[in-house]
Parts: sequence; C-alpha cells; structure tokens
Amino acid sequence: MSTAPTPPPQQAPAAPAAAWQQPGGAYTSPIPITRTHLGHALTSEWTKIKSVRSTMWTLGTFLALVIGLGLLVAGQTNSDDYVDTPYTIPAFFGLVLGQICLITLGVLVISSEYGTGMIRTTLTASPARWRVLAAKFLIFFAVAFTVSVLATSFVGVVTAGMHGGASSEPWFSTVFKGSLYVSLIGVLSVAVGAMLRHSAGAITTMLGAVLVPSIMPAFLMISPSTRDFGEIMADYAAPNALAKIFMLDGEATGTPQLVFLIVLTVAAVVGAFALLDRRDV
Repeated sequence: MSTAPTPPPQQAPAAPAAAWQQPGGAYTSPIPITRTHLGHALTSEWTKIKSVRSTMWTLGTFLALVIGLGLLVAGQTNSDDYVDTPYTIPAFFGLVLGQICLITLGVLVISSEYGTGMIRTTLTASPARWRVLAAKFLIFFAVAFTVSVLATSFVGVVTAGMHGGASSEPWFSTVFKGSLYVSLIGVLSVAVGAMLRHSAGAITTMLGAVLVPSIMPAFLMISPSTRDFGEIMADYAAPNALAKIFMLDGEATGTPQLVFLIVLTVAAVVGAFALLDRRDV
C-alpha cells in the first residue's frame, strides 16, 4: 500500500525588521534623541520654582515687607528728609527683614528635594549634576534680583511722588546694590543648602550668619583687645551693610561690604559644586 509523500512544511514569511532594528542587530531608538544642555535644566528649575507654594509665600511676604514697610515709613517722613538722601531709603527697612524670606526660599530651592527624595529623580533625568546645580543658582538669582528691583523701585517711585522735587540724589545705585546684596544672600543660602542638604540646619546656619555679626560686636567692644575686630564685624554685618548701600551712614556706599559678600558667595558656590559629585544622593 503506497503512501503519498508528505509535503515539506512551509516556512512562515519573515517578519519585516522593526524600524529601530539595524542590520546586524544594532538598536536605534524610535524616539527622537536630543542632546541635553543647560537650557533644559533652566526650564526644569523655572517650572519647579514657579509651581511650589513656598515660592508664593516667601516672595509674597518679601514684597509685603519691602513695599508695606517702605510706604509706611515714607508716609511718616517729609520732603526735608530727602534733601541729600535718595528716595529709596524707606525700602531699606523692608529689605532688612525681607532678606530672611530670601534666605528661606534659597535653602528650600534645593534642600526640599533632598528631604523628599525627589533629587534622585532630578539627577536621573539629568546625570550631569553640575548642570542641575548651576540652573538652580541662575534661576533663583534671576527671580530674587528681579523681585527685589521691582519692590525697591516701586517704593522709590511712590516716595518720590509723595515728596517730589526735594531730592537731587540719584537712587539707581541703591536699587541695584541693595537688590544685588539681598539676592546674593539668597544665593549663599542655596549653596549652604546644597552642602548641608537639610532645610532646618541650613536655614539656622544662614540666620546665624546674618544675625550673629549684628549682635556680637556689642560684646566684643567691651574689651579693648577685641574692640577693633568688633568694629569690623559691625561694619560688615548685613543690616549695617544695607545701611551703607542706602547712604544712611554718611557718604558710605557699601561697596566694600558688597565685594566681601560676592567673594563669600563665590567661595560657597565653589564648595557646593566640589561636594556635589563626591557624595551619593
């Protein structure tokens, strides 16, 4: 009994190669790849800082202090008080207190991510850590400086309107230097927050750095041996530095105090970058 030969099994047609499979097995992602740069980090940090509640509350309090106290002081003065002083002097009183708001926001810009663990997500999305930290510094400084300039200028314009024609002193330099000074204190806070990675510790450290130089000179000047050091500390304390910038201390301009703060801030920023890659998150 003969049996019909069994036909050979037919092979299934080969599936077309996927678009991301290259000849030889190489893989190419179907998703367009764009090289990341600092602009992407800046966009990310801008999105963060404008979308968290801490920014609204701290900057809102800052504006209320600078503008509210400034206009309150301006209303208690008369035109004779501005004969040889700039119209922005009322803003000085608000900046002395308002700098605490910038200190708090500066620390929270980075320490809050360490506290919640979201810094891991940030650094996974952007493995170039220096780019993340640089973006935080740049965005915070831009926001703090812009808000400070607007608040101080507003106080100056309103004061000039209330006591117009009384002062011939230019007040642009006080707006620029005063805003730069408090903004740099905020940047210094970002650097301290990056190094300590703890919100309460960093805020306490910065408050001590601002308040202790204002208190210690009273004790240092008791002894003749420490009096000179106490006088120097008093000159460079934040409230006295701002007073010199706003020309409350005679003809002083506050430039040495501003230069000292710039040097201190640069040193802290360098330290923050140096420690960033030496520690795990």
